[in-house]
Amino acid sequence: MGDTALSDIQAQNLQIDIKDHYLTNVNVDGQYSWDRWGAGGGVYVTEAARDSDAVGAIPMYTLYQMATWGDGNIFGLGHARFMTPYWDNVRLMFQKIKAYGKPVLVNFEPDLWGYAQQDRLISGSTDATRQPALVKSVNPDCAHLTDTVAGMGQCLVHMARTQAPNAYVGFPPAGWPGLDTDKEIAFLKQVGADKADFVVIQTLDRDAGCFEANFTAEDALCNRASSTPYLWDASNRTSPTFTEHFATARRFHEGLGLPLVWWQTPQGVPSDTPGGVKGAFRDNRTQYFLTRANELVAAGGMAAVFSPGHFTQTNITTDGGQFQRLSRQYLAAPAVLP
Repeated sequence: MGDTALSDIQAQNLQIDIKDHYLTNVNVDGQYSWDRWGAGGGVYVTEAARDSDAVGAIPMYTLYQMATWGDGNIFGLGHARFMTPYWDNVRLMFQKIKAYGKPVLVNFEPDLWGYAQQDRLISGSTDATRQPALVKSVNPDCAHLTDTVAGMGQCLVHMARTQAPNAYVGFPPAGWPGLDTDKEIAFLKQVGADKADFVVIQTLDRDAGCFEANFTAEDALCNRASSTPYLWDASNRTSPTFTEHFATARRFHEGLGLPLVWWQTPQGVPSDTPGGVKGAFRDNRTQYFLTRANELVAAGGMAAVFSPGHFTQTNITTDGGQFQRLSRQYLAAPAVLP
């Protein structure tokens, strides 16, 4: 589970294996970044690990610092006043993870790699070794690497291996329309994703019903246009389908040679009525994943994290007990990993 209160997990007596925690922002231009949360000094990483321990789960940290200046704004890659504290925070995160001493998962920068690849597409290239990003110039831990996006990804893996060997790390493909899967795999290899431990697979960052309702209150941003329906066909007859998604996911599994972890899976409840309301939008991914988990395993999967992508979305306190019921049913006869 991710972005879910410890008290809510305990209230439903849920058994979970992973608890995800966001680490957001860089302390630049007065941003209140994760290293300053709580008592400061990066203590949040330790506190989040303690919360995970309380429910018998492995901590997972989603490093989401590149969105400090706004989603899609990667201007900071070339500026020392941004990238110096960026790398300081990465170092601090790994120091805290090493001190924790037990296994931890780290998800590196959702969306960044897609935005970087799109930026290169503008100039007709998908070569991460040609896109500037400050690495060796501001980070002595990676003085052997290049000041490029390729060097940045490789540096994240290098710091994990040398500073926190108990950390298992993964990169998230964007999987956006318009990004060719083979080219995205090639781009991810340039940034070192194939040297990580897993691949992070995403489905949708909101419930499908939120987009059907065109819900934009409270910055939900469910007004992005799409040429295909947001709700996948659970019968796998009409595109988009779950089998199509799993086929693409398997290409990342095979192309990068790593197991898959689904992340931030929407928690809406299936309904024949499109849309919904705040906290109760429809979706069918949680139901499908927890009742047909063997299909995730067949695609190369080893885990799935469920959480709302925004506080207005369906969660375990508003889903009518769906996750509690389905997760218990699943755990009674879990899928067998290879």
